[in-house]
Amino acid sequence: MSERTKFILDESQIPSAWYNIIPDLPAPPPPPLHPGTGQPVGPDDLAPLFPMELIRQEVTGDRYVDVPGEVIDVYRLWRPTPLFRARRLERLLNTPARIYYKYEGVSPAGSHKPNTAVPQAYYNKRAGIKRLATETGAGQWGSALSLACQMFGLECTVYMVRVSYDQKPYRRMMMHTWGAEVFASPSPHTNSGRAILAETPDSPGSLGIAISEAV
Repeated sequence: MSERTKFILDESQIPSAWYNIIPDLPAPPPPPLHPGTGQPVGPDDLAPLFPMELIRQEVTGDRYVDVPGEVIDVYRLWRPTPLFRARRLERLLNTPARIYYKYEGVSPAGSHKPNTAVPQAYYNKRAGIKRLATETGAGQWGSALSLACQMFGLECTVYMVRVSYDQKPYRRMMMHTWGAEVFASPSPHTNSGRAILAETPDSPGSLGIAISEAV
């Protein structure tokens, strides 16, 4: 019998806590800086964009953070995801190392991104938020957040980089299927989008422009 390649946990073994690597680092990473002041970002700077529970998790020193039961229930739709051992690559490299990789394409959105989109939508819902706005490049993050918002009854607005909006209609269809409204960015729906269009009407867009519109 050949050696085992694929490893799949039972649903009962889905972790009930997220692991925070910060306490195990030799030193904490430097804090993100405010783009306007150049000073370390504090909770008050993040409050207009994120619910307090997500801010708390961003700065926590706890090694583990409990996963809410409602989030685990959604995770069960596709998790646990399979773990593979790359035995052929090991032989090709002639290495004594064991090489493993996780396949996250089994999620409804086709990537690992629902893993974080789902709890973000959950905590926003719990904080009383009605709609989330976000950016997306090729459409993976927009698809993930559209799925998550649908799961928790939130409205979702996605600003998609124009060149990807035109080139990837099926990603747009996926987001629409989950109830999101999707705009090609730069769009006429925000001050920053209108300013870009006034200067460059045929702008292909960029992730930075889409982020500005979402914010």
